Amino acid sequence: MKKLWGGRFRKATDKKVDDFNSSIRFDKRMYKQDIKGSVAHASMLGKQGIIPKEDSEAIVAELKNILNDIEDGNIEFLVDAEDIHMNIEKILTDRIGDAGKRLHTGRSRNDQVALDIRMYLMDETADIEEMLVETMTTFVELAKQHIDTIMPGYTHLQKAQPVTFAHHCMAYYEMFKRDYSRLKDCRKRTNVMPLGSGALAGTTYPLDREYVADMLGFDSVTMNSLDGVSDRDFVIELAGCLSMVMMHLSRFSEELILWSSNEFSFVEMDDAYSTGSSIMPQKKNPDVAELIRGKTGRVYGNLMSLLTMMKGIPLAYNKDMQEDKEPIFDSIDTVKLCLPVFCDMIRTMKVNKNNMYDGAKGGFTNATDAADYLVKKGLPFRDAHAVIGNMVFYCIEHGKAILDLTMDEMRSFSDMIGEDIYDAVSLETCVNDRKVIGGPAKRMTEKAIKKAERFIDSIETDEN
Repeated sequence: MKKLWGGRFRKATDKKVDDFNSSIRFDKRMYKQDIKGSVAHASMLGKQGIIPKEDSEAIVAELKNILNDIEDGNIEFLVDAEDIHMNIEKILTDRIGDAGKRLHTGRSRNDQVALDIRMYLMDETADIEEMLVETMTTFVELAKQHIDTIMPGYTHLQKAQPVTFAHHCMAYYEMFKRDYSRLKDCRKRTNVMPLGSGALAGTTYPLDREYVADMLGFDSVTMNSLDGVSDRDFVIELAGCLSMVMMHLSRFSEELILWSSNEFSFVEMDDAYSTGSSIMPQKKNPDVAELIRGKTGRVYGNLMSLLTMMKGIPLAYNKDMQEDKEPIFDSIDTVKLCLPVFCDMIRTMKVNKNNMYDGAKGGFTNATDAADYLVKKGLPFRDAHAVIGNMVFYCIEHGKAILDLTMDEMRSFSDMIGEDIYDAVSLETCVNDRKVIGGPAKRMTEKAIKKAERFIDSIETDEN
């Protein structure tokens, strides 16, 4: 096949080079963005009198026909045409002849591909933002069901202080809220139009870049032609944002894997989101959570691929940058695959409230509150810390919890202890006395949930 750029060449490209050089197998997914960008570019060329108005109109009309044919499955892309951009231009030229050859006036593939990837990523990011809203909603709904479900909180995977499962869920709401915010912010920097940058130095044609940007819904145009075609920091930024989404999915998945084990038995995964063993009939494996945890690694790897690909490239465009698409496409696909199944998995799991409560009773999770009890009686905190540390050691030696101790045993550690200590270090008091903003007390958790619901409602209102 005669290459659209082949005028300078006298020898056909080797078949292996065609296969090696071609990106159509993965960049064909950008056909909508490519056609949309070309429609805007052709419209501008006609408006500016750069090409005849009738040619501009013919190009626009046929591009819309090509879009319909692609979506109807009536077009087969060619490896020889290299990429989605050249494939569509070849189809256009084959159909309308010389008019189609005018489409590329004032444009390079360098700024064309930069345009397409920006448009594609903005569309995909908007979809993922919607999925994150659903994820936040799922955690808020779960929290509403478990405001009174007391469980142990951990540091170093050692029992630390009692919290509620609602408070734990709202921690993840906050993480995914930040992920949502990062994606929105990342989309702002992607929403800058590079078309008009040419190969690297712009063009002598009187392009109206602002007109094209307005047609395509961009907020602004790039202000440096070299930068417009040769950077992919917006791709790398999105890959980083998606890595953090996966990190948060993976952290909760890891907790579910632990909690669903016999040693914890805090949750039980629904049969529809578990698998069995080919040899052990008793097994119920949390494979969905494990796969999410595993897929996080590939998204991290994609981020490193992009950073490594870009780190040594001099200005302006280099063919290395073709390697930006597969990693970011894979990260997008992976996140979009994981988020819905993750939400369904946690919606359907059974929470074993009694086991969580029993877990909070062990491990001296109320020891800090016992020390605070003495501080409120007038003992300096460091002295109170030592008293309760000795009490915990005594409990360990005698196989008791703090609340199992008699008053005589209590007072053997400090004569400041009175009968009111039993209420002061009950799990319910330990949780509900933590009334600071951001604390696990029921009243504060209810406020946090209401605030989260208002935030989610504001997103849905803005979208409508």
